[in-house]
Amino acid sequence: MEQGESKNEKFKRIATKRVQNAISKIECIGNLSSSAYQYSQEEVDKIFSTLGQTLENTRKLFSPRQVVENKFEL
Repeated sequence: MEQGESKNEKFKRIATKRVQNAISKIECIGNLSSSAYQYSQEEVDKIFSTLGQTLENTRKLFSPRQVVENKFEL
């Protein structure tokens, strides 16, 4: 953490870099749509399904955790 930097400032600084890197990598995946490559719709669907699931799993990490109480009663 840079001196005098708050936790939120650190979050914003690091998140900005990481999101920009992720966008760049996703754009590289888009380059695979060029006629230089051959692919099936099934392969494309698998790529986007995996990316979507990864994004959803990552989003859940930012959600408040819900406490699940295990109750048993006779």
